[in-house]
Amino acid sequence: MTDEPTPGEMVRRLEDRLADVREDIQQLGRRMDEKVDQRIYDLRHEALGSRVTALETLREKDAERIVATRRWLTGAIVILIIGILLPLILLLVQGAGS
Repeated sequence: MTDEPTPGEMVRRLEDRLADVREDIQQLGRRMDEKVDQRIYDLRHEALGSRVTALETLREKDAERIVATRRWLTGAIVILIIGILLPLILLLVQGAGS
């Protein structure tokens, strides 16, 4: 007998290879479905960048507001202390002068 495959064996081998190729194509199709289009990626990246910029702007405004509030509170406390201590100091100076 010869080592050559029979026509039936050749058909089975060819069908096996064809099934492998079909499976590879299906896997490639699934991987392509999962891949994000470059345009969509760019749009999402730009949207994320604009959100970050907006949040940074809001954070800076909040920081400025906090600084302004602290200055206002410091001024109010200083004026309150001066308002309380100034009359006392004047009374003490006038009392010591008599």
